[in-house]
Amino acid sequence: PGFDVLGLALKATSASEKFSICLELLIEQLREGTSIPGNCEIICKGEGEGTFSTACDENLVTKVALYVLRSHGIRGFPSAVRITMTSGIPSCRGLGSSAAAVVAGVMLGNEMGHLNLSKERMFDYCLVVERHPDNIGAACHGGFIGAFMKIQTAPSEPSETLSRSLDKPPKDIASHHQYHFNNDIKMVVVIPDFHLVTKDARGRLPQNYSREDAVFNAQRCAVLPYLLGENPLRPSKISEAMRDRLHQPYRMGLIPGFEQVLQTLEPENRPGLLGVCLSGAGPSILALATSNFEQIAEAICAILRQAQDIRYDWQVLEVDYDGATCRDV
Repeated sequence: PGFDVLGLALKATSASEKFSICLELLIEQLREGTSIPGNCEIICKGEGEGTFSTACDENLVTKVALYVLRSHGIRGFPSAVRITMTSGIPSCRGLGSSAAAVVAGVMLGNEMGHLNLSKERMFDYCLVVERHPDNIGAACHGGFIGAFMKIQTAPSEPSETLSRSLDKPPKDIASHHQYHFNNDIKMVVVIPDFHLVTKDARGRLPQNYSREDAVFNAQRCAVLPYLLGENPLRPSKISEAMRDRLHQPYRMGLIPGFEQVLQTLEPENRPGLLGVCLSGAGPSILALATSNFEQIAEAICAILRQAQDIRYDWQVLEVDYDGATCRDV
């Protein structure tokens, strides 16, 4: 029920997992006098390798960095650098790849321009590019968060906002709060082998909602963060509090089998399960659980395969409390 409100920063449980669920940038200063377009050489590795642009004025990360620099009167990268971007986040799967790129771009601009922006100020810059405070808040600050915009604007994608000239954002345009999260909870994510663009998934949503549906979600959204921080956990209450009427019903047609997953898997018939929901806009599916992770993942995959016979990856994730960080290597 936390549509556009609640966000959860996730990471792999070990370095050997297939998906790290993080985006890493390695910045190397090139020899003085090196001449390259835009003063920036980009190398993309990992998820999306070969599909992301390596042009400085086209790659999302460097486009955001350039916006931050130019808003401070710096026209481009001050010195020649090589930036190696290694992504462990499958793109267009509802796992926050876009939010991670925007946050990485703002941090890159901050570092290259020696701007000394605070984390809260960088949060403003991120949100003027991508107005999804739940996704951006989790990627930037880590943990389990709730967030809202103080300046009400429609949610937007980076391609929309970066297509026009941007000034420095107002200060404190959003607010966020980190909730306590019971560390016994792990996230089982099932990742279908197809893409779903967030803009397309959002296009399925109605312009208006009934009062009943709005109240339904508000009631559950108010209780769910408290339930996920409790000890001991109460699976039946968590499962009920994870029900949604604002976005999942309208997106079921985009994810074959998801409706059957919701109807079939419950804590009463699946030990260790707490609840199931879409990850972001989908198509990935997130199950919160405390045990029997493999059995839960395979049960979800089996239902999805009956509806669409494609490959499904799954992985167990845990909460990342660090958020976006920068360090010398």
